[in-house]
Amino acid sequence: MDPVEAEEQQTEPPDDEQQDEEGYAETDPAGRFIRYDEIVGSGAVKTVYKAFDKLEGVEVAWSQAWIDDSVMGSSEKMEQLNTEIQLLKTLKHKNIEKLFASWVDEEKKTVNIITELFTSGSLRQYRRKHKKVNMKAMKRWAIQILTGLEYLHSQMPAIIHRDLKCDNIFINGNHGKVKIGDFGLATFMQQQKKSIKGTLEFMAPELLTGHYNELVDIYSFGMCMLEMVTCEYPYRECQGMAHIFKNVFQGKKPAALYRVEDAENDGSISVSLIKNVSEDGQRSASFMLRKGEFLLKGDVNAANRVDLWLRFRDPSGCFKNVEFPFDVNEDNSLSVSVEMVEQFELPQESILIIAQLIDAFLLILIPEWMPRVALGQVVSEGVNGCASPSAATT
Repeated sequence: MDPVEAEEQQTEPPDDEQQDEEGYAETDPAGRFIRYDEIVGSGAVKTVYKAFDKLEGVEVAWSQAWIDDSVMGSSEKMEQLNTEIQLLKTLKHKNIEKLFASWVDEEKKTVNIITELFTSGSLRQYRRKHKKVNMKAMKRWAIQILTGLEYLHSQMPAIIHRDLKCDNIFINGNHGKVKIGDFGLATFMQQQKKSIKGTLEFMAPELLTGHYNELVDIYSFGMCMLEMVTCEYPYRECQGMAHIFKNVFQGKKPAALYRVEDAENDGSISVSLIKNVSEDGQRSASFMLRKGEFLLKGDVNAANRVDLWLRFRDPSGCFKNVEFPFDVNEDNSLSVSVEMVEQFELPQESILIIAQLIDAFLLILIPEWMPRVALGQVVSEGVNGCASPSAATT
């Protein structure tokens, strides 16, 4: 018997049965589920507890979300909330989280939803716990997520999740099954009732305008894949939500994207040792690194502060030489690269190349340096003989 159907036949247990139950915090109105105080997850407005389904004899998740007073005081909003809850009960798919029961507790001002319990937590938790995951496994996860989205989007009318992220995708690690869950923001695609909801780092720009369709979930899926591959939250380089909002609205891609190597951007980095002679006859040495049309030079005798020179072709087609300081205790290659690309309006793919050159140089200077990007192949070209400072940077 399906658990949802079985719920309707369950009756309130006798008082003596309730008294025999120990170690639980509360039961659902029908007495089928008992909630423990053990928290398995939490968010800004909800807490997820471990619970037990007495009818089926299995552990489940009990999600308890607090209802805003503005919703509680509006019969229209409460009706809409109940409509969405009923919608969730109709969803039946292998890649969609199962919902067993739900109700609104007006006295406690909470929405209670009973779902299946995922032994390995969210995909974000699972990925951060297991750092070494083959791309083959990630592709299997991706297929399951897309299959779940296809089911949602094929409903009449289509259902848009609008808050898809790795925190809302759950996995049972013992067999690798992935399911989309946490439909607190899911709703029917109704043009007249669209609103801006979701997590900013995963939101498509059109969500900010209020004019969108189910493709916003595909955008969020892409951000999920980016987090899975890099283990980095999108737009981590931004300073506060206002900065993230600006980048999302302007369609600027997160810096983490440029940590992902691809076949079209996998050229090697060549390294040369340059012997310099100053005007007063003083000799020094520096390294010059090159990748494509980008050339980076830095002195090898620097301490905590490193002075670097970068040569590149600007959007007008002219080559530009820029000198900039790098504090090894405060700066990182990605943040400096993002700032430079924005300042000189370079193509976004330049972020990865500049970061690779900086990290490769610092690895030469500081063997224990931890690169922020994958460097690919680094090829030594040996000593290039003596050069004047101007010849090394033009």
